[in-house]
Amino acid sequence: MAVRSALGGRVKRVEDRRLITGAGRYTDDNQPEGCLHAVFVRSTMAHARIAGVDASAARAIPGVVGVFLAADLAFDSETARPRLCADEVKFVGDAIGVAVAPRRELAVDAATAVFVDYEPLRVVIDGAAALADPENLAFEFELGEDGPLEGADAVVRARIVNQRLAAVPIEANAVLAEPDGEGGIRLWTSTQVPFEVRSQVAAAIGLPESRVRVIAGDVGGAFGAKLMTYPEQSVIAALAQKLDRPVRWFEYRTENMVAMTHGRGHVQDVALGATADGKLVGLEADVVADAGAYAGLAPPLIVFTALLATSVYEIPRLRYRAKSAFTNTAVMSAYRGAGRPEAIAMIERAMDMLAAELRMDPAELRRLNLIRGEFPYTTGTGLTYDSGDYVRALDLALAAAGYGELRREQAARRERGDRLQLGIGLSVYVEMTAVRLTAELGGARAEPDGSFVLTVGTTSSGQGHETAFAQLASEALGVPMDVIRVVQSDTALVPGGSGTSGSRSLQIGGSAVRKACLELVERAKAETARRLEAEPDDIVRFEDGRFGVRGVPATALSWAQLATDAALMVDTEFEQDDQTFPFGCHVAVAEVDVETGEARLIRHIAVDDCGTVLNPMLVEGQIHGGVAQGVAQALYEEFVYDAEGNPLTTSLIDYAIPTIGEIPVIETVHMETPTPLNPLGAKGIGESGTIGATPAAQNAVIDAVSHLGVRHIDMPLHPMRVWEAIQKARS
Repeated sequence: MAVRSALGGRVKRVEDRRLITGAGRYTDDNQPEGCLHAVFVRSTMAHARIAGVDASAARAIPGVVGVFLAADLAFDSETARPRLCADEVKFVGDAIGVAVAPRRELAVDAATAVFVDYEPLRVVIDGAAALADPENLAFEFELGEDGPLEGADAVVRARIVNQRLAAVPIEANAVLAEPDGEGGIRLWTSTQVPFEVRSQVAAAIGLPESRVRVIAGDVGGAFGAKLMTYPEQSVIAALAQKLDRPVRWFEYRTENMVAMTHGRGHVQDVALGATADGKLVGLEADVVADAGAYAGLAPPLIVFTALLATSVYEIPRLRYRAKSAFTNTAVMSAYRGAGRPEAIAMIERAMDMLAAELRMDPAELRRLNLIRGEFPYTTGTGLTYDSGDYVRALDLALAAAGYGELRREQAARRERGDRLQLGIGLSVYVEMTAVRLTAELGGARAEPDGSFVLTVGTTSSGQGHETAFAQLASEALGVPMDVIRVVQSDTALVPGGSGTSGSRSLQIGGSAVRKACLELVERAKAETARRLEAEPDDIVRFEDGRFGVRGVPATALSWAQLATDAALMVDTEFEQDDQTFPFGCHVAVAEVDVETGEARLIRHIAVDDCGTVLNPMLVEGQIHGGVAQGVAQALYEEFVYDAEGNPLTTSLIDYAIPTIGEIPVIETVHMETPTPLNPLGAKGIGESGTIGATPAAQNAVIDAVSHLGVRHIDMPLHPMRVWEAIQKARS
């Protein structure tokens, strides 16, 4: 049974007062006395042998504490990506050494003075070309059966590029390490997974995990790119250990653009077949996914893409083949959606192309093929969708958009030959959340002063965890939110945890917190019974929050009284039976100047169903941010390398992210289809906006110029690309 009662209100985020007044505590806000600054020496070559490194000039600079190479920092464990490269570099940005000085400016001078002798090697930046060498195969995966298009009256084929993206969090990577005075290390870092960082850093520097404390304070954005344990985290810890001094490092934006993991990077050859009346017959896809220079999270993510390839549609047959290839580029990893957006972008683009081939309305083709079976529903790829109502999501989105009127306005503009043409793009999607990590720790403790402390193994990077978990605890404990403190992201204060990824925090972490609070209430009842010498079954919680014997409020005891002489605390674990499947429908409306190719999004309607909504304000915030990043991929963002592997988009001058001027007001429509898999009825929402928005925006722009003969345009749909497509169609 889903928890509702007082939950579901538009409660303002409790963390916002701290964050907007400058009282937030980010990694770089910690500056211990005597702290040294580190600057990395990074490869300027995409692929080369290191013939030699001369750091003598750098070490001779007055005040420089040291310049350290791989041979100077012996690590107890190895990783696929070297912490410092000794023999070979594989992408521009690979770390070769690190300079340390009392001032960052001095460390920059020292790093610049290091001379590296390179012997260039062959560079590959294209995944398909890389696969000519079998050693570049990172991972491959197949699903389905041969001949999925047999019996189709119409087949559309396309090569769809889901381009490489940089995560661009406001706060780049940052690390501060200091000796704790007892042979251990304290490490502050901007991460989504502090316990994973602890494990890998401890292994690297030869300490037991109990001697490494990792703290992720306020995290200024992550989007999946902070799921990795980065080489720099272990290097900075090793330096603090070696020098017996605190050492800090943070990325400037250009360093972040080349060294932080990137996302997406798929080239998808897709074919979709249907009968003459529009009923889908089968889907075939051959995909090459860029892994970057080393094995990150990208290779296994192609499995998620394959599993979601049929999305919300009844597609009888599927054949999906994917290969992930190493290239001489930045490591590919998770980025908001992590494998799921690539699947939905592919099928939703193919659905629009099929609608054009069949001369059907894109909305009607989708409606005809949406899953209507009973839930839970098992797909042809083996996923079990927990709950859903995809037809209703489509209907709500079309009604909110005024779809019929939009199509009439589009027809009128085409008939008049207007310079600004109107496009309407649809995207019906399903995604999976709490992927793989379906268990989490939660704790609750009552304090003698009447306050409460919650512990949870998730890590916030701006989602509103403090608010959400306090809401849950307030409801379960019967106390105001302002007496509740949430503790997370500190390995010394929280017993364990899997961090935050895959939109898992509320459904898994929140369920763990709720479970702990309910158990704490039972502990309080037992303690009340003991003190009042009553039967436990006779103890109730009165409306004022006190506990006492039923019908005898005069002797009731408050939480503070109960916690004064007894340890009222609970640590527990919640495990969900499976992952959950949020879904929805987005409608994007775009105007395209057919003379210049400039495309502008003028409306965006988002219907997103994440199960039970705990706090609509938090949900809408996640949808708004997700839509902005989805539209950004469709229209603006792309990380580009030249043929020699040199990055060409290393600043926000070259890499275009949208501002509030490019994103219209996002019209949100709520649907709630609770999941039976957790007591909250909640599914994830953090990535849904991105997954739904990208193909909707892409489809809208292409739809605006489809009457001119344009069939497809790859993302990002910037003016030159759109203009060229128009000219090609006209000629």
